[in-house]
Amino acid sequence: MRRVLLIFVMLMAGISSTAQASRVVTDETGRKVTVPDHPHRVICLVPSITDTVFALGSGDDVVAVSDYTTYPAAALKKPSIGSLVKPSVETILSFHPDLVVGSSIPGSTETATQLKAVGVPVYLVDPQGLSGILRSVKSVGQALNRVPQAAALDASLSRRIAAVKARTAGKPAPRVLVPVWYDPIITIGKHAFISEIVEVAGAKSVTDDLIPDWPQISMETVIARAPEALLLIRGGKLSIDMLRKQPGWSSLPAIQNDKVYYVDNGIQEPSPVAIDALEELAKEFHP
Repeated sequence: MRRVLLIFVMLMAGISSTAQASRVVTDETGRKVTVPDHPHRVICLVPSITDTVFALGSGDDVVAVSDYTTYPAAALKKPSIGSLVKPSVETILSFHPDLVVGSSIPGSTETATQLKAVGVPVYLVDPQGLSGILRSVKSVGQALNRVPQAAALDASLSRRIAAVKARTAGKPAPRVLVPVWYDPIITIGKHAFISEIVEVAGAKSVTDDLIPDWPQISMETVIARAPEALLLIRGGKLSIDMLRKQPGWSSLPAIQNDKVYYVDNGIQEPSPVAIDALEELAKEFHP
């Protein structure tokens, strides 16, 4: 009986979305997606998409979000469709979405394939770096049919990024380590989104030459690079007190001088809230 009901819900979802659809757009992965003129039952598969959709003024149209959604506060009132890696397709269909928006991470792409089979449109973005945030704002704006709002948001975010660059230009860049965890030691690499935020905010990650996004390094490597400061997520799981208790960490200049910068966890989201974190960091690095 449950399986029959699920198939019925899937079919009804497909019929509903097809009946309302009237525009064909190309998402950031190159997929052609037929979307409604004015989506009013939107599901966001990842937290960064939720932030972008709300920033575009479509928060009232969001019927569900993913686990770990933090921004904006209003999104916390929305029900969840499950994890980022494996959201519940059954739960998604129970909300009868007319548009599902996700990113190019494996969980979203696999979900997109399943939903496409029953006619539910899924639009995917692939935000890489600050330029990727701006591009995705415009892309999601197109999918939501909020092009003027997207243009205005893009212009506003661009001005804020330019202002931070002007503020930090020519100033000495503190050498910072961004520890994600201590056992094993995981940090940020050259192509990690956070590395670009740190650089634009006026500092230098001591691991910005490492190729992996999230490299695992030894304590010897950390000591050799002698970071002047640490950058931690405010209220995160990793604290300076935890690091002081680990072998080797107390020898670092950053620990000895008690030099720690803190930033909101919005720095982890490739969405408009990351620009808030960028501005905050620039003030931290260069008061």
